[in-house]
Amino acid sequence: RIILEKSYRKNHHLDTIIKIGDVSIGGDNLVFIAGPCSVENEDQIVEVASKIKEYGAHILRGGAFKPRTSPYDFQGHGAYGVKLLEIAKKETNLPIISEITAIKHLDLFENVDILQIGARNMQNFELLKEVGSMSKPVLLKRGFSNTLKEFLLSAEYILNQGNKNVILCERGIRTFEDWTRNTMDISAIPILKELSHLPIIADPSHATGRRELVKPMSLASVAAGCHGLMIEVHNNPEKALSDKDQAITPNKLKGIIDKAKEIKSILDI
Repeated sequence: RIILEKSYRKNHHLDTIIKIGDVSIGGDNLVFIAGPCSVENEDQIVEVASKIKEYGAHILRGGAFKPRTSPYDFQGHGAYGVKLLEIAKKETNLPIISEITAIKHLDLFENVDILQIGARNMQNFELLKEVGSMSKPVLLKRGFSNTLKEFLLSAEYILNQGNKNVILCERGIRTFEDWTRNTMDISAIPILKELSHLPIIADPSHATGRRELVKPMSLASVAAGCHGLMIEVHNNPEKALSDKDQAITPNKLKGIIDKAKEIKSILDI
């Protein structure tokens, strides 16, 4: 159990390391997950996947089912979007991660390597229990206004069903500040590392909603000790169908990866 006490961490001093093919998430590893907010078409997702792999990313992200605040915004291509991700996976041999929004869609995600539970579903307990009954890795995002205790207890719903392959994702929380999309809670990273043995991924794209802030928040997250970054990357951000203001180009991703590795090497000394 996650007891939310220091004594729990002492009894689980070994970090959980989750393996997806040749990729290891957790421990001393620094993993880069990148790709567009929404899978738009085959050319787009294959081009982005090829570029992020070339520049050092380990896992391809892409949204097929997109829960949006407005019902009039692009909701993703659904099952067809998952198929497009599978094509990109076949072309590049990159593992793929995509958001699951409903239990009824689980059969469509058979070939998806990591299931993402988004912020809006962090306390969808029936969905958490369902993915907990599987062995497939689950990346759980912190909710907009949830405490760390609530976040960890949501992870516990998955763990209690037998699925130990849980990855935590800090993606910013809602505060009174409206200059950024959310407020990046950097302090959550070392706190979660103290409380839990689970890998922690930082998502500076959703945390800030501003592409110029993605790099500094990425590097700050690595300095704080995260096990990886998840960054929205688009081949033409200005024409992205969703979240264009926070998407960066593959070239910008390369710069982040290079600098993040430098910071990680300093931390490892």
